[in-house]
Amino acid sequence: MKSYRKELWFNTTQRRQLINITSEIEACLFESKIKEGLILVNAMHITASVFINDDESGLHQDYENWLERLAPELPYSQYKHNTYEDNGDAHLKRTIMGREVVVAVTNGQLDFGPWEQIFYGEFDGKRRKRVLVKIIGE
Repeated sequence: MKSYRKELWFNTTQRRQLINITSEIEACLFESKIKEGLILVNAMHITASVFINDDESGLHQDYENWLERLAPELPYSQYKHNTYEDNGDAHLKRTIMGREVVVAVTNGQLDFGPWEQIFYGEFDGKRRKRVLVKIIGE
């Protein structure tokens, strides 16, 4: 069995931002030369997420609205975590959206259903953060 590991780095321009990283993951898969196996993609920071869904702007706005209702950024004083940082909401948003995805690799391709794409979700951005890509297989 072969193994491949790479870190992808992101520096968002906004506090909250969704980035479609499917093409970067496909490039890692091509680079790995693995044709059959599994690929793990996970955010390595506790205020960021990796998830799979549709790349549609209305859905992205729905995420923003929904997450703000569940874990509003303001007022900062509502979070006990906010003692020296103002990112208590970002930790909760990450928990809701998840840490990682695992995708089957078949014939050297991501084995997706219709419309599926991989996203990096940043909830406390404007600084450099990374995503781990780990691929195992043959």
